[in-house]
Amino acid sequence: MSMSELMKFIVKELNKEPFNKSYNLISFDSLEPLHLLQVLNDVLAVIDPKQKMDIREESPDQTAVRIFQLLRVLKYKPPDNMNMSEFRAGIVQGEKPVIFPILEWLLLKVPELQKRAYLAKFLVKIDVPPEIMQEEEVNGIYLQYEELMDQFKELHKQSEQLKNSGFNTGEIRKDITNMEEEKEQLIKRIERLRRKVESHPNSQKMMMVAKNLRVERDREKKLAAQKQDQLTAIAHLDQRIKRLEVQLRDMRQTSIGATAESMIHKLEEETRTNGYIVKEQLPRDIGNKKKLIQNLQKVVSVPAMGHSDLEELNAQINLLNAEINQLIEKRMRSGEPTDDKLSLFRQQAGIISHKKEAAAETLRAARDEYNHILHELEQKREVVNAAEGTEVLKGEDFKRYVNKLRSKSTIYKKKRSELAELRAEVGVLTRTEEVLKQRNDHIDRQLSVLERKKGVAGYRETQEELEKVSSMKSELDEMKGRTLDDMAEMVRRLHAEVADRRNNLTPILREIRPLREKLQELNPEYESKKQAYERQQAGFDSNMSKLEQEVKGYREECKAEESRYHYLNCMMKVLQVQQSRVASEMKAYVSSDALEKKKTFREVYSRKIQEQESLSRGLREKQKTVKENHEPNMKQMKMWKDLERLLECKKHCMNQMSNVGTTEGATAMMGGYGDPAPTHLEEDRLVL
Repeated sequence: MSMSELMKFIVKELNKEPFNKSYNLISFDSLEPLHLLQVLNDVLAVIDPKQKMDIREESPDQTAVRIFQLLRVLKYKPPDNMNMSEFRAGIVQGEKPVIFPILEWLLLKVPELQKRAYLAKFLVKIDVPPEIMQEEEVNGIYLQYEELMDQFKELHKQSEQLKNSGFNTGEIRKDITNMEEEKEQLIKRIERLRRKVESHPNSQKMMMVAKNLRVERDREKKLAAQKQDQLTAIAHLDQRIKRLEVQLRDMRQTSIGATAESMIHKLEEETRTNGYIVKEQLPRDIGNKKKLIQNLQKVVSVPAMGHSDLEELNAQINLLNAEINQLIEKRMRSGEPTDDKLSLFRQQAGIISHKKEAAAETLRAARDEYNHILHELEQKREVVNAAEGTEVLKGEDFKRYVNKLRSKSTIYKKKRSELAELRAEVGVLTRTEEVLKQRNDHIDRQLSVLERKKGVAGYRETQEELEKVSSMKSELDEMKGRTLDDMAEMVRRLHAEVADRRNNLTPILREIRPLREKLQELNPEYESKKQAYERQQAGFDSNMSKLEQEVKGYREECKAEESRYHYLNCMMKVLQVQQSRVASEMKAYVSSDALEKKKTFREVYSRKIQEQESLSRGLREKQKTVKENHEPNMKQMKMWKDLERLLECKKHCMNQMSNVGTTEGATAMMGGYGDPAPTHLEEDRLVL
């Protein structure tokens, strides 16, 4: 990834949650080393909240040490083309080629690194010197510390499994409500049973027996828990014995072929190396750090400079470099031959000193890497021991284990085929169950409707509850009768089993001691043969993978050809059917039989065409007559509508005149005088 793409990725990630920065490429590229270190510290603070602070409030040495320690815990590996001294100096000075890859690595793995930083607080072991570990009290505390660490691993693993199990708050709340409803139902049921039991003559005696049963069951659970604790303690002691045996074996292997002179020579070399590091390299590094700190303090104390000030300083630097070059040339011209010889020796001495410094730095890096690898090896051993709980099989045991695995693999394949059949059958049965449930629900609804019609609603539920209560009562009676005998038999069986286990373990432990010694003798031969086996296995695996790829390609090609064959076969069948139709059509068309000719498609379609043409001619004639009679028919319809309106109006007027005539007759009877009634002609005139 180029530097520009790296900057784009870092700026994009820093502008997201939870950093919420507002950088762009220009502003981020123009950050000063101190601000860039602060950005790195902010990212580390998101991973580990303890790192949240302002780096201006602590010294650069403390900042560098704190960042180095956290990166080591997070298992960050510097680039291969950079040694540790350049890497440390780049972090202290805030150099972009060193800081940008760290930011990219951190931003790619933020959730994973947060988890690792959290676990490091509890799983990074404390380094205790061996001479202090020889004390019994310290050794006991350290063993207790390791046991607590193992317990934390198990609890954390269980927590992760629960987090990934898919439960959410909605489901838990639903389960809680269901459990509360079940609790209420159980309370009601218990009340009903209590009322029934109180009426029983031996109720107190039965309650005492049930109470004793519950007490004995609780005691049985406690004994089982104690047994489990003792088994775990035995497992921890076995692990401790294995670790001590490994340490003893390593010490014996290191002591093979060692003499006093070789050990003294080795110690002298180590002393000289450590003396050089302590007397020469560390003071030089401390002096360089102090000079760097002084320079940084001077830079911090100087007020902010502008572009013109920087140009002036660059010009002064160029002038001083030119003067230095002139002085060096002048000295070389005026130098004597003895000086030239001394300069050669000085160059050789400088080269040797540089080589010593590089070797010392390489030694320091190798020691750090060695300690880190030892720490990882110890952690992985603990993980393997915790996961397996047994030693690695070797020799004949391993062969028997392989044969056992092969037999189990054949059994597994057989069981897997049976499992596939059972799964298919389960699918069918599940569908059948769903159909039966639907039918049952439908029948229940019909029965509830019938019960409501007959006036006995809830009869079935009541009957089912009565049957359940009676069955529970019978089960309780049987269980109470068997309880005391079972408890006595269980206690006797447990005592006998414990005694048998003790008697069986004693000869086994005696036999194990010579076998362990024999195991230590056979370990080197096993390791050599294991390496040869692994080499052969790697070759076979590589050849097997190549052959599997070839077989896969051939199978895909075969599948493609089979699909093409089936497609062509189907097309041939379609063409054959079409050809048979064409042949039958030609046969019928050429035949001299009139009935056969009528069955041809040509005759059928020509007959249908004639029928449709005759039908269309009749429709055209009908359309023509409709168009010709449209206007007269419309006029006639309008005249009929006008006549209808005229008659309605006449009817309305007649009704009005009849009402007026009745009114005038009434007035004449009362002695009044009115106009004469209108005649029929006058009525017609009024209507018109």
